[in-house]
Order: sequence, then structure tokens, then C-alpha cells
Amino acid sequence: MVEYKFPGKVVLVTGSSRGMGAAILEAFARAGATCIVNYFEDAAGQNRQDADRTAERLRGHGVPVHLVQADVRRYESVETLMKRIGELAGGLDILVNNAGILRDRTIKKMTPDDWHSVMDTNLDGVFHCCKLGAEILREGGRIVNIASIAGIVGFPGQANYAAAKAGVMALSRVLARELAKRKITVNAVAPGVIETPMLEGLRPEVLAEYVKQIPVGRLGRPEDVAHAVLFLACEESGYITGQTLPITGGWF
Repeated sequence: MVEYKFPGKVVLVTGSSRGMGAAILEAFARAGATCIVNYFEDAAGQNRQDADRTAERLRGHGVPVHLVQADVRRYESVETLMKRIGELAGGLDILVNNAGILRDRTIKKMTPDDWHSVMDTNLDGVFHCCKLGAEILREGGRIVNIASIAGIVGFPGQANYAAAKAGVMALSRVLARELAKRKITVNAVAPGVIETPMLEGLRPEVLAEYVKQIPVGRLGRPEDVAHAVLFLACEESGYITGQTLPITGGWF
């Protein structure tokens, strides 16, 4: 098993209070990185509770951990986020844009609010974090954007989600060229069906049908995505940029 090491590196994973974001950040914590847990303040306070639990678990790996609230949909909120990271950690080495939502409906039933809510978080949020994060990223830094196989395949009912994720992949290719002179790489990963809270709304028989189509015979795990992200964030991957890596178990 490859052992990645990120001592002295500062990593921000957006939307890391739970699920895949938390799994990615925990992988970085095991590798010695200083971890920034980002969460969105919801009315019920659930995200903060989840973020607190995630932070406590990360501290068990003996690394510095900071919690910073930010709504990636709002440019001003991300400005405050990056300023706070600068104050807490002196800068940033790795940015992982993971925050995302689903609002699946067929185009016939999809409302403008369904469209804009997904685009605001899944695409505008990535733009905000990349633009403002680049200002505090150190030379040789890494940006890894979480896209989706939906942005390549185009599943029915996901016009908003697929369009946003396709935009994330295109944005990654452009930024890879613009930031190359600072030796900052920008890549994306495109997960398939991953066991996260986003799947909770799917019926068991639907998930079973997905598994039948996946050659490796199982759903993806958050750790599968985390390992790919760490590879793209490591020093040895410095000649890989502008790419999108599908993580689908051979599905696509």
C-alpha cells in the first residue's frame, strides 16, 4: 500500500463535515497534514455537530485541525474563509473542492430554483474557492476538484448536476494552464456511485441494479476517492495537470 506523507502541508476540503469530504480529510490527517474542516451553517445546527465530530476524529491522528464555517455559494463568505485560513495556518497547500448538493428531477419537472441551487453550490462554489484559494496557495500547490461521472455520461434527471460537474471539469482544464507557471496543478476526479449520504434517498433495488453494472461488483467507498485525491495532491504527481480521473470500478 502506498504511504502518502504531507507533514507541514495545509489542506482545505470544502464540505468536509461528513461523508466523502470527511473521508478525504481523514486520509490527509493520517498522512500528517494540517486539516481545515469546512462546513455550512444550517438552521438546525447539524452540520456544525458533524464538523465537531469530524474534527475530534482528525485530532486523534495528532495533527492540527481548524473548523471554519463558510457558504461556498457566496463570494464574500469564501473571501472570509480564505482570509481566516491565512490567519490560522499562514497559507494553503492543497485545496479540494468537494462541497455539493443534488436536486434530481427530469427537465420537465425541474424548476429554476432546482437548477440554480445546484449550479450555485456545485459550480459557482468551485469557481469562488479556486479564484480566492489561488491567492493563498503556495507555489507548487494542488487543486483537486470533485466532479462526477454524471458530467461525462449525462444521467436522466440530472441536467443541473451533470451540467455543473461538466463545468467543473472544463474549469479545471483552464485553471491548469493558468496556474502552471506557479507549479500549481489542477485536476478533477469523477466518482461513480459512492456510498455517501447522497445515496440515502435511493431505493435498495435501485442500488442493487447499479452494483450489477459495476465490473468490480460493489459500490465505491469514500476511501476509494480519497486515495485518488491524495495521489493527485502528492509531490510525485507534479507533471499531471488538467486531467479528470474517473473512479467508477470500471462502470464507465
